[in-house]
Amino acid sequence: MKNLFIMTALVTLSGFSTAFADQAQVPTEKEVVVAINEAYVPAGFDINSEVFVVASGIFPNGCYRWKGADVTTPSDKIHEIKAMATVKQGMCLMVLIPFNKEIRLGKFNQGEHTLRFINGDGTYLEKKVVIE
Repeated sequence: MKNLFIMTALVTLSGFSTAFADQAQVPTEKEVVVAINEAYVPAGFDINSEVFVVASGIFPNGCYRWKGADVTTPSDKIHEIKAMATVKQGMCLMVLIPFNKEIRLGKFNQGEHTLRFINGDGTYLEKKVVIE
């Protein structure tokens, strides 16, 4: 009977140590793509101008923090923008938090360019900018 009790205690303790080891390996922060609800694209850019936009959206809770934007150019006239945020694991303030961020895109060639703001679910918001 005493041996059964000791075996049960050892199995229980090893289960606790495994659970704590798994928690230690869980990342406390991860990077996610957040949705852009609207984007303001100013007019009047030329080939010497640094193109920028102002993107706005809403973080779902207080654990989200703006990280930056990933900008890719799949073709000469199409530019894809992904808004990135870091999310901390743990207790969060459960309120919607709006954001407005300036995103610098660099210098563009002359002509009409398409800006695609890619959301985390694969949908996108598309805007045009004309470079003179």
